[in-house]
Amino acid sequence: MSHRLTALCGVLTGIAVAALAWTGVAAQEHRGPDSRGGEGQGLRGDEHGESGRFGRMFHLPPFAEPTPAVKEALARLGARGGPLDAHDNLAAGPIALILDPALNVGNPNNDAHSAGMTFVGQFLDHDMTFDTASRLGQPTNPRRSPNARRPYFDLDSVYGDGPAGSPQLYESTDRAKFRVESGGIYEDLPREPSGRAIIADPRNDETVVIAGLQAAMLLAHNHAVDLARQADPSIDDDAAFEAARRRLTWHYQWMIVHEFLPQLVGPSMIAHVLAQPHRRYYPKPGDAYMPVEFQIAYRMGHSMVRPSYRANFTGIGGAPFFALIFDPGQQGAADPTDLRGGVRAARRFVGWSTFFRFPGLEADVRPNKRLDTHLSTPLFELPLGAIASSAPPTSLAERNLLRHLTWSVPSGQAIADTIGAPALRPDQLAELAAFHPRFVTSTPLWYYVLKEAEVSGHGAQLGPVGGYLVTEVFLGLLQSDPDAYVNEQPDFQPTWGAVPREFRMIDLLNFAGVGGRR
Repeated sequence: MSHRLTALCGVLTGIAVAALAWTGVAAQEHRGPDSRGGEGQGLRGDEHGESGRFGRMFHLPPFAEPTPAVKEALARLGARGGPLDAHDNLAAGPIALILDPALNVGNPNNDAHSAGMTFVGQFLDHDMTFDTASRLGQPTNPRRSPNARRPYFDLDSVYGDGPAGSPQLYESTDRAKFRVESGGIYEDLPREPSGRAIIADPRNDETVVIAGLQAAMLLAHNHAVDLARQADPSIDDDAAFEAARRRLTWHYQWMIVHEFLPQLVGPSMIAHVLAQPHRRYYPKPGDAYMPVEFQIAYRMGHSMVRPSYRANFTGIGGAPFFALIFDPGQQGAADPTDLRGGVRAARRFVGWSTFFRFPGLEADVRPNKRLDTHLSTPLFELPLGAIASSAPPTSLAERNLLRHLTWSVPSGQAIADTIGAPALRPDQLAELAAFHPRFVTSTPLWYYVLKEAEVSGHGAQLGPVGGYLVTEVFLGLLQSDPDAYVNEQPDFQPTWGAVPREFRMIDLLNFAGVGGRR
């Protein structure tokens, strides 16, 4: 086994892996963009997209042609009040939506995940993919659409182009450290007078929670700079910056492989993919690009968003701040009652013990929502500020479905057949017949992945197609990044956790100085 696979196999340490969860698969900024070739071709994707571009894993027909009838059917399927809407009673208020079981029928608990994993997944998405050029619902060749993020887990969404290329992100008196500001009790992102965050990726200020993760990363880096200087008082600023960036990125990658990915797909899926000498449909190490099939499937995280959250315990005169994730009536408010980003105010910070399970604070943590074919009602009327293009439609479900036409994505059934996974039966997708008869046997991939998780895993984790796509691409991205720990230092072990050779999100937050209840 190669040293890269040996390093990745560490994810299975201490886990007894029995038979695979499904057996249908045959055995089988200091870094510039890559210049390698184009869109995937053939089942192995032997001709890859450039690292700064999108590409295809599979050479398969689209699930449907972009006809007016298909577009209209997708719009109806993704509309508020349709079958994808969880029909939350928003008038009941954010506290009742959390505590009243009668109001959680459309948002069942996933006790295997804490609520923060939704936002970790969003943060990872923003670190590897950002489509700024394609037009929603208009067929686009992925090769001709740039990816504004490098397709690696390298935190370029945090670091930008480094102190030299993105000086606005860094302290003027200490170029090795990020700017971090505060508008109240706790830290905030640096902001312009308008409220706009001064960060490498504007999407990391869409909500208070994702902004809190971004701020935690900034603080973690600054702490790592301090450690580098303590270890070597003669180190210069450039070397301190690079040492801190490397250590933070490797700890972050370790958390992805050892905590986030196993929760999302299960250890059996990881064992199955690692048992193969190379990725089957994603490129060989060194040939990274962003597959459009993955970009669609990974949007399954939208199903895990709850209608409301307790943002913190002390933000309102020492009392908790409960809020809807989005409330369209709060547009333009100086201190909105929802959790939208783009605003500085004293109560707009995160008490992380609601979102992650800290020792001694287990009673604080709230579970995630299950993966299923229902999205929380606030996601059907997004603030335009939470949409990268700032243009309608405002239904997140509709946007996800129309994006299948943008990329000409194959159906979930076609991908299942290609990888040898058991496909969903037509009777398990019968509700789609009312929108377009074709969708029952040629289902939009995003909907298929959600239904598969709902049927095969009771919403606790992804099913065969969704799990395979995510695992293959996650591990492929790591193996394709020459600076990832699995390539540069395969025997790397984390040193910042409470337990030796372990590192979880709670460790990252504690290292940043923001962990626990607040």
